[in-house]
Amino acid sequence: MTKKLVNNDVLIANIIKGIEEVKGSNIDILDLREIDNSACDYFIICNGNSNTQVNAIVGSIQKIVSKELKDKPWHVEGTENAEWVLMDYINVVVHVFQTHIREYYNIEGLWGDAKITSIQNKY
Repeated sequence: MTKKLVNNDVLIANIIKGIEEVKGSNIDILDLREIDNSACDYFIICNGNSNTQVNAIVGSIQKIVSKELKDKPWHVEGTENAEWVLMDYINVVVHVFQTHIREYYNIEGLWGDAKITSIQNKY
């Protein structure tokens, strides 16, 4: 099965919209394009306050990206306990964390060479 190419900027904008739709917080975009051997071009990282909100964020992202771009994630994992859900859109990987899990794993610190753009909450 071939995957149609979706513009990264449009995909990212729709992912952010999905996160904001259900009040996901602390949204960071990590640009990994200048880092050798990175698995994708971008990470989008955000927080939910509970497993219910983490799953709501994931559902909202999937709904909006599907509706606007007719695209779906190649792979999703972590929805069972919803402490850390990874959504793989090939060039863009979304990490939806509960706050304490995000602090523990510190993905931004692991990818310290990445250019980080923080999105201010609209609420």
